[in-house]
Amino acid sequence: MTFRDLGEFLDRLESDGDLVRVARPVDPDLEITEITQRVLRADGPALRFDSVRGASMPVVTNLLGSPRRVAKALDASSLDAVAERIGRLVHLRPPAGVLGAIRDLSGTIETLSTLRSLAPKRVRSGPCQEVEEPTVDLDRLPILKCWPKDGGRTITFPVVITSDPDTGEAHTGIYRLQQYGPDTLGMHFQIHRVGANNYRKWASRGERMPVAAVIGADPVTVFSGLAPVPEGISNFVFASFLREEPLELVPARSIPLEVPAHAEIVLEGYVDPQERRIEGPFGDHTGYYSAPEPFPVFHVTRVTHRERPVYLTTVTGKPPTEDAILGKAVERIFLPVVRLVLPEIVDMELPIPGLFINVGIVAIRKSYPDQPRKVMHALWGLGQLMFVRYLIVVDEDVNVHDLSEVLYRVGLQADPARDLELVEGPVDQLSISNPVPNLGGKVGIDATRKRPEDGFPRPWPEEIRSDPEAARRAEQTIRDDPALARLFGRAAR
Repeated sequence: MTFRDLGEFLDRLESDGDLVRVARPVDPDLEITEITQRVLRADGPALRFDSVRGASMPVVTNLLGSPRRVAKALDASSLDAVAERIGRLVHLRPPAGVLGAIRDLSGTIETLSTLRSLAPKRVRSGPCQEVEEPTVDLDRLPILKCWPKDGGRTITFPVVITSDPDTGEAHTGIYRLQQYGPDTLGMHFQIHRVGANNYRKWASRGERMPVAAVIGADPVTVFSGLAPVPEGISNFVFASFLREEPLELVPARSIPLEVPAHAEIVLEGYVDPQERRIEGPFGDHTGYYSAPEPFPVFHVTRVTHRERPVYLTTVTGKPPTEDAILGKAVERIFLPVVRLVLPEIVDMELPIPGLFINVGIVAIRKSYPDQPRKVMHALWGLGQLMFVRYLIVVDEDVNVHDLSEVLYRVGLQADPARDLELVEGPVDQLSISNPVPNLGGKVGIDATRKRPEDGFPRPWPEEIRSDPEAARRAEQTIRDDPALARLFGRAAR
């Protein structure tokens, strides 16, 4: 089913036994973080804290901190099923003859018709505007302080809406908002993000940028806010596509932006291009505190919300964390988009221990010399994959999700003298190992088997493999012998 709002999804999780209500009073400073981290690391349920000190509304954490809940939010049996849908959307192949052209044209028209039918629906009012606060007072929200040395309380899971002043196209992103006062927040959009690019365009005009921050939307809209949506497709259209029904949008009360009508809380306001303040430190996904840096200031001029809103938040830190789980979901779901650009890629893995962006592994169908290097440079030029610091390329028969197998191939099949590709370029703004912010080195490792055409002069040795008949007989013996069956946990016949 499609979840119209956060409440419907929470009801579903509770009925499935995948949400726990915490009745005991808890503190938004540090305590909720500690509880959430322990539950997530145990692959536990979503959490709803019904009694938060100093707040009149419940707090929800760990909403999408499990692959099963991400798949459920997207109304799919698995993330691979969602990837297949996206693959059908983006895959356009050359037609084979006249009949092929008719067939493919029909499919393309059907896809375009589906997209048109899923364009966001404009409505005049929505639950997100049931209440308009007479004055702006962010202290009334249960904003968390996650880690002891954080610079302040921080809204960690907002869907921030900005627009391109040249085209009017809206964009959503998940950018943290550190609270400075009752009506001001730090706007932490990194320089590589679309929100930051929109800000630069507004600044070049010398105009304030209108901003809306949505706290607590339906889970698909939240996911779409952090997804690397292909250029030319708005996040709202993508959310409608994943929901398989139009997302309802309502005009904001005081700024020229539209917001999800069924959101819990909406903050409206502006960013002045002439104003910056120190934001941070903040305990980030690296497991370290990000450095205090000047960022734009978000002035909140209006707050609307449901009559009984729920405050959705998340906790970042050293993986595993909710953002790491979501990063893995993005990897699986958007693999078809990567394959569209690089069809030789068989599979891809962005390991959570590698912060799901610092380390990447791809398996390819190798057809010609130096193809692994071509793949490396193409991936470094593809969206947020430009941030991958260590990129490993293996052959198509290697399971990229088996890190032991990948390490075996690197140690055995990569020669440091000839199989490393060292480059410099943009890196994640939160990366700590590069001496200069936003710029650093990267290395690609060719761990594929080498051939004469690769300039490898000596024969590549043959791998040891079991004899199929011997393996079949051994399997039968294990099943039939009681001692071996017990050893391998199988019932003897």
